[in-house]
Amino acid sequence: MIAATVGSAVGLGNVWRFPAEVQANGGAVFLLIYIICIFLLGIPVMTAEFALGRGGESDASGVYSRVTPDRKGWQLAGLMAILASYLILSFYMVVSGWTFEYLVQSVTGYLYSSPLPGEEAFRDRMGSFITGTYRPIVMTVIMIFANMYVLIRGVQAGIEKMSNVMMPVLFLLLVIFCGVSLSLDKAAEGLEFFLKPDFSAVTPATFINALGQSFFSLSLAMGILVTYASYFPKDSKLTRTAVTVSLLDLMVAFFMGIIIFPAVMTFGLQDSNLAGSALVFITLPEIFAQMGGTRIWSSLFFLLLTVAAFTSTISLAEVSVAFMQKRIGMSRIKAVLTVTIPLLILSPICSLSVGPWSGYTICGLTIFDFLDTMTTNFMLPIGGILLCIYMGWVAPKSFFRREITNDGTLRSRALGVIYFIVRWIAPVLIAIILLWQLLRG
Repeated sequence: MIAATVGSAVGLGNVWRFPAEVQANGGAVFLLIYIICIFLLGIPVMTAEFALGRGGESDASGVYSRVTPDRKGWQLAGLMAILASYLILSFYMVVSGWTFEYLVQSVTGYLYSSPLPGEEAFRDRMGSFITGTYRPIVMTVIMIFANMYVLIRGVQAGIEKMSNVMMPVLFLLLVIFCGVSLSLDKAAEGLEFFLKPDFSAVTPATFINALGQSFFSLSLAMGILVTYASYFPKDSKLTRTAVTVSLLDLMVAFFMGIIIFPAVMTFGLQDSNLAGSALVFITLPEIFAQMGGTRIWSSLFFLLLTVAAFTSTISLAEVSVAFMQKRIGMSRIKAVLTVTIPLLILSPICSLSVGPWSGYTICGLTIFDFLDTMTTNFMLPIGGILLCIYMGWVAPKSFFRREITNDGTLRSRALGVIYFIVRWIAPVLIAIILLWQLLRG
């Protein structure tokens, strides 16, 4: 389950959001602040989610009524987490379809067959595919059925088995790419940007964005960690598991920086727009096109990205599947079908909103961007604040202590620090993220 939990945290946010955030927020100084945020915010809140999930032994909503039966209103916090994770899943399926398409195009060589020069070729390729009508939907539907297959097989035979294969593959691919990147001509310049802090580049936005990245990259407040922790055995050491998952998640982000910035410096792309889709689908293919063995490296990278996307979507879907099983009383197969079949409508709508239906907007945003903004900027921070308030002020302190110490069989020197952070510091930091998003929006 540790591999599965790492898979839930390690996803597209690490692979394509982290390098873009580093580039936009001063390089190494952002990395330094991000690492501090992982320890200050990420590990304590993750430990609290693990405690709630394992102690409650239910879905992301039911755990609240199990821990405090007299405070049933708190189930709404869990329901919001479930809703947020499902809305994220609806457009994440689209992105996972994009990654699979680029894997196919890399293997076949079609990605590099355009007569247009350099960046123009990949920008044209990305635009024509993502804004298309049929092909993106086909790839999205393939990923939905792949998720359906793994989820129907269950937690042990499906999710755990998949994670035990895919997570080592992902780390192996990262190590291979690090080796290639470090052998490039200007690797030293890239590493200096990524690892040598320039404190003059620090702004208030640097702190806020590092906080936000640490929060989202660890999948906090999505209901995923609570759901997965409900499957943990009673003798698992929750604090150690939280540290392990957080450090492995941080390692993936660190590896991505090692991969990206030496390549960007070597091929003179430091002024390119390193942002989300542009980084993954334009800048990196342009780098691969200038390397020997283009198709091999491109195929391996998009295999890595597809694995990251797949583990993310499986984790998001499991939140709703667990709810259907434990709260509604459905069988595993019925729960999976109830969760995944509506995606065959919702996800294509998100896909079409990027292309033919881009004229239909909500608050000036496409359906895809609206769901992204509403969930990541507002629903998740609010859910995180509610979680911290609940674990710090509503749930009995004895419950927190009992879960962290495994009914007193473990000594935890960090218990007091974790409880203090969850009660006082984490809610304030997450509220700052939320306020920043509101002022910026």
